[in-house]
Amino acid sequence: MPATDPYIVQLAPGVHAYIQPDGGWCLNNAGFVSDGTSTLLVDTAATERRAHALREALLATGAPLPRTVVNTHHHGDHTYGNSVFVPEATVIGHDACRAEVLAAGLQLHLMWPDNDFGDITVTAPTLTYSERLTVHAGGTEVRLIHPGVGHTTGDSIVHLPEYGIVFTGDLVFQGGTPFLPMGSLSGSLRALDVLRSLGAETVVPGHGPVTDPSAYDATARYLRYVAELAEAGHAKGRTPLETAQEAVLGAFAELRESERLVANLHRAYAELDGLPEGSPLDPVAVFTDMAAMNGGKPVACHA
Repeated sequence: MPATDPYIVQLAPGVHAYIQPDGGWCLNNAGFVSDGTSTLLVDTAATERRAHALREALLATGAPLPRTVVNTHHHGDHTYGNSVFVPEATVIGHDACRAEVLAAGLQLHLMWPDNDFGDITVTAPTLTYSERLTVHAGGTEVRLIHPGVGHTTGDSIVHLPEYGIVFTGDLVFQGGTPFLPMGSLSGSLRALDVLRSLGAETVVPGHGPVTDPSAYDATARYLRYVAELAEAGHAKGRTPLETAQEAVLGAFAELRESERLVANLHRAYAELDGLPEGSPLDPVAVFTDMAAMNGGKPVACHA
């Protein structure tokens, strides 16, 4: 199998992670929980074709099609494929996830107009919650936890306490650079504390291979690095782009999507300016600066 093909990892009886290498832009992870009669799906995919591939991979394990789809947040790589699974499935997400899906519309089409996303119908969660919600996939308890503003304003952590498994959504990018412009730097650090408190030993990140709780500290080290850069650059009157261009990535140079540093600095600067966590940033400014950090080329959708 080529390294770029999606693959399934069985994490526990009836629990699988669906991994899309290399985890770059729009190559997200999903997962599912099933007892053979009832299935819950965590996230979908960025294109119609990839959502159908996820659907077929799920069926190939013997699991029936999901009655429930949980979205960990509103970004299109995690939600565009919702329409492949409804009306048979009910889509669940945080209150803000629903609002952001509807507000963002065909968000990936706007960012990557030349990419073939297929026949996508914007499909927001129809069942929402504010802080915590427990659902059941057959006999498996699935806890949905909103950690506050983190990667976005509407993140959901999906915790399977019986098996010590957690699906983090994009609070963790394993091997990739965190991405904060629609969320919060300080909030992301608090969200990592929530994840630590759950004690799960198996960690399914939003992008990249299945990992363990060491991912929390690795992510926190990067976030603190961004905070220090932002404080120094902000104090000197440097723009986020100037600060990013002058930065020495060091150990963080190995992470994919290093151009996200400038996007993260935009968020950190906003927080230093006293703006509320999750307050909207100018997406044109953020993506223009990322293109500048990406050798003058817009970032590419990998889906």
